[in-house]
Amino acid sequence: MTEAGSEGREGAAEGTALGPSRRRMLGFGGASLLVGAAAGVGLDRVASAEEDRSAGGAIAFHGAHQAGIATPVQDRLHFAAFDVTTGDRAKLVRMLQEWTAAAAAMTAGRSVGHGAVGGPAVAPPDDTGEAVGLPPSRLTLTIGFGPTLFEKDGKDRFGLKARRPQALVDLPHFPGDNLDPDRGGGDIAVQACADDPQVAVHAIRNLARIGFGVVAVRWSQLGFGKTSSTTPEAQTPRNLFGFKDGTENIPGTDAALLGRHVWAAAGDGSDWMAGGSYMVARRIRMHIETWDRTSLREQEEIFGRDKGEGAPAGARKERDKIVLARMRPDAHVRLAHPDSNGGSKILRRGYSFTDGSDGLGRLEAGLFFIAFQRDPRTGFIRIQQSLAADAMNEYVQHVGSGIYACPPGVQEGGFWGETLFK
Repeated sequence: MTEAGSEGREGAAEGTALGPSRRRMLGFGGASLLVGAAAGVGLDRVASAEEDRSAGGAIAFHGAHQAGIATPVQDRLHFAAFDVTTGDRAKLVRMLQEWTAAAAAMTAGRSVGHGAVGGPAVAPPDDTGEAVGLPPSRLTLTIGFGPTLFEKDGKDRFGLKARRPQALVDLPHFPGDNLDPDRGGGDIAVQACADDPQVAVHAIRNLARIGFGVVAVRWSQLGFGKTSSTTPEAQTPRNLFGFKDGTENIPGTDAALLGRHVWAAAGDGSDWMAGGSYMVARRIRMHIETWDRTSLREQEEIFGRDKGEGAPAGARKERDKIVLARMRPDAHVRLAHPDSNGGSKILRRGYSFTDGSDGLGRLEAGLFFIAFQRDPRTGFIRIQQSLAADAMNEYVQHVGSGIYACPPGVQEGGFWGETLFK
């Protein structure tokens, strides 16, 4: 849960500060569709996390890679998975084109279509309006396609079966999984990250509204308090167990590591995925009350790091060299470390969540784990199989799951999934 092949550093990827108001109009077809809102409130993208945060800045939407992967991690998340409800390929492509136009507008701080006001009084507004007057808040929107988009119940609904990448495998059942089918899967997933939760929720809400009649929300998750980062100069965040999480995550500025472990290449077998990545999302319930009754010594031995500084076992500082032999064999850091997994690394963008109580007085809380990798078979799957012996399994349980192929970035005039649907 903490190291998972990449212990956390944030990386400043390329970016551009844009200043247009959300009230600026953008021609947008089909934007007056009714709401089907979700529940709840690259390296070439961002110049500086601090600079963008202070300015409420925008992160460039267009580029070689989708934003929201190597981009410096924002404070809030709204993740939603959708099922496609139509069998009409043309309608699906048209919706993806409309989604792309809306995403480009919202990430730049503009309203969708003709905005929330000023349009015909007898028609629903093009924009839901709750983000009017708010800055872009470094909003990024990242799309991925699940295995069921390519084939579902034996049906090739959109002529995409032959285009399914070999790396987009169905995740195996891991020991201890207790997966809720209503919190997993989906034909399409969208990750909305921003420094303002209202901006992130607004983005998913508008996409769901635009997609009414073509897609329906299958499940969604709100997140707060990033649990890993991509900028090594930033302070390592802590998870709900109180430990620093993701000390050695892949930095968003390390082109070599990103190329080796995160970005798919044409030679991997699916040309349309070149420049894209594979996302694994896992909802992990943390048994907070049990953990809080565990001694500090045992907590630190389970993690393989001390709770205060974050230093690995036997060391003094967080970024001191890790000596796996100093840790107990079932320590989380030891089992998740690249040296225990054939060198596997993944880029993590996890968030904490709390969803009230479970009716028995226990906090419904945990980690919404998100990881990007070049190939899940040698990334998340290999690492998660190693974690079958993790001492932390007594305190966590995976209850939701999804895997998605995230295509490359959008060029001016293009749309999400253009390389797939060509």
